[in-house]
Amino acid sequence: MSDERNRITLLSTDRRKQQKAMPLVLKNNHGSSISSASKLFLVFTLLSLLSILLFLTSSSPSTTLTATSQRTLSLPSTTSFINVMVADLPRSLNYGLLNNYWSLSSDSRLGSDADREIRSKQLRAKTLDFPPYPENPLIKQYSAEYWIMGDLMTPYENRSGSFARRVFDARDADVIFVPFFATISAEMQLGIAKGLFRKKDVANEDYRRQREVLDFLKKTEAWKRSGGRDHVFVLTDPVAMWHVKDEIAPAILLVVDFGGWYRLDSKSSNCSSSEMIQHTQVSVIKDVIVPYTHLLPRLQLSENQERHSLLYFKGAKHRHRGGLVREKLWDLLVNEPGVIIEEGFPNATGREQSIRGMRSSEFCLHPAGDTPTSCRLFDAIQSLCIPVIVSDNIELPFEGTVDYTEFSVFVAVADALKPSWLVNHLKSFSKQQKDRFRQNMAQVQPIFVYDNGHPGGIGPIPLDGAVNHIWKKVHEKLPIIKEAIIREKRKPLGVLVPRRCQCT
Repeated sequence: MSDERNRITLLSTDRRKQQKAMPLVLKNNHGSSISSASKLFLVFTLLSLLSILLFLTSSSPSTTLTATSQRTLSLPSTTSFINVMVADLPRSLNYGLLNNYWSLSSDSRLGSDADREIRSKQLRAKTLDFPPYPENPLIKQYSAEYWIMGDLMTPYENRSGSFARRVFDARDADVIFVPFFATISAEMQLGIAKGLFRKKDVANEDYRRQREVLDFLKKTEAWKRSGGRDHVFVLTDPVAMWHVKDEIAPAILLVVDFGGWYRLDSKSSNCSSSEMIQHTQVSVIKDVIVPYTHLLPRLQLSENQERHSLLYFKGAKHRHRGGLVREKLWDLLVNEPGVIIEEGFPNATGREQSIRGMRSSEFCLHPAGDTPTSCRLFDAIQSLCIPVIVSDNIELPFEGTVDYTEFSVFVAVADALKPSWLVNHLKSFSKQQKDRFRQNMAQVQPIFVYDNGHPGGIGPIPLDGAVNHIWKKVHEKLPIIKEAIIREKRKPLGVLVPRRCQCT
């Protein structure tokens, strides 16, 4: 800095000498302009001052950078993306599971028709480094794990549009992504030996894999440093990682809703209301609600045609827990004019029926099932069929970014169960209102799309797609997660974290 000051002093001295040598130019009666030599001097002076200012603002005090600060300075600002490290789990816990799936002779969860063509025509799927995800709709609807992993596995030069920046040192990472395909693991066990699924037995391969994941992570310095609070697990299937939920509860969980956790929490909750979900399990504070993978193709607004039915629903009539309302709604609506209620399953025939039904109806009914939400909501959005959500405990993806009231109708269960109430309510919407709903829906359709159109999911992702929005939501959680990690560090040994409720 002393050299710089000397240089500035010399420049100032030179300028004074130049000024003394410059001829004075007096104004005439009309305010004549200064000489050309003076103009050049002013331009030179301004440019010199500007260069000095830029140099001073870009300079910083001379310091010795630590290895950590050097790494930090080499990374772009986290305001524009999130730094993600992928935990070094063996391949057998992710893509290797898919290889095993394609080695099966059939898919016993739904019969063999859904993935038979892939098994017969793409035999290489059994040995590919990045095999395709099952088309079996019962599994495909939970495929978020596959698309998030595919983005992170994409070469750096093809990931310029991703909000997640992959790093390879845990000290550089905002979060640690756990690359365990928990849905495939659970569904394969249910298909091979369903009776073992709930048993903590080595014969239960899903349980064995869950233990392998946790035993590996707990030995890492990253887990020890944070207690797992900055680790990200994809648990879209309600039965994913069933046996270790209490061990991963402090982590960031990507879930489609809280239905699979609420039943466990309510049994042990110390809160006065059964509606309160313990913060030690799941919470909108630390976890992220993600969309199901839609099963029906996207309908463009320009392709929308006249819709002849008022309300459409296709699915199973009988559900458990909160889904009992579905059976009551079914009995109320099945004989109403303009309402189509169909029993069906997501096989090839059911898929075509759903496409026709959703594209020809003004509204699509979305009642709670075994859990508060389902893939049906996102199929309706892609079909431009206005969702009618009858689920009092529903949590929705990307709220804060997406305002669902701009394209959906929310109805309290108590109102929906009044005879003729729901039909009369839907009939009260004008054509202009329904058109506006569909226009708004068309704008948010891309947000709920995972598929990037590349084999194995390896390739650039849509900028405004589901994967980027998931990472943006995780990024929003970082301040509270970092605070929790720091607070935990100062607790004396043997002091337990108090049980809290997230009551909303």
